[in-house]
Amino acid sequence: MAKIKMINLKGEQVKDLTLNDDIFKVEGNDVVLKKAIRLQLDSSRQGTADTKGRSEVRGGGRKPYRQKGTGNARQGSIRAPHYVGGGVVFGPTPRDYGFKTNRKERKLALKTALTDKLNEKALVVVDSLELKTAKTKDAIALLDSLKLTGKTLFVSAHDAEMLYLATRNLGNVAVIMADELNVFDIVNSDTLVMDEDSVKYVEEALK
Repeated sequence: MAKIKMINLKGEQVKDLTLNDDIFKVEGNDVVLKKAIRLQLDSSRQGTADTKGRSEVRGGGRKPYRQKGTGNARQGSIRAPHYVGGGVVFGPTPRDYGFKTNRKERKLALKTALTDKLNEKALVVVDSLELKTAKTKDAIALLDSLKLTGKTLFVSAHDAEMLYLATRNLGNVAVIMADELNVFDIVNSDTLVMDEDSVKYVEEALK
């Protein structure tokens, strides 16, 4: 069983925490991981780009000139794609960019991301993420105490309102709840910080 040191907000070790090998020590699957990230990014696209085809643009209800005798190429409408003001050929239309993945793939992607963070020693477990104040200077002091640099993702199983308010002005820090944990946020962070209860929640949800 994998073990990790659990610390408090002062950076002092509290105890050793045993992690579930079925969650934090799996054989990674980069293909499934990439697919999960692409699904999350594609699903966040608005998909509202739209163009009008020749049947939607205004005008062009009759032939611009007769079929024969003018010396010009035959034309059926001044709203054909090659005319200025004509319809667009194969242009974008509103669509949903999301796609479906099965539950096993989604779970494996999360397990892979968590395993990678543990292997990279970029996973930090604390006993609690409850701050007493919502001051940014206290959040900065917390980052210094835990020796955190770069992009940091805090995951809490409880109401982390104080932590959220204290870090909302810090561009390199994000705070989410344990039930909001996702592959993109994990991969996009340099360090993943979880409280003890969020670790238990994730282990229960992914078992």
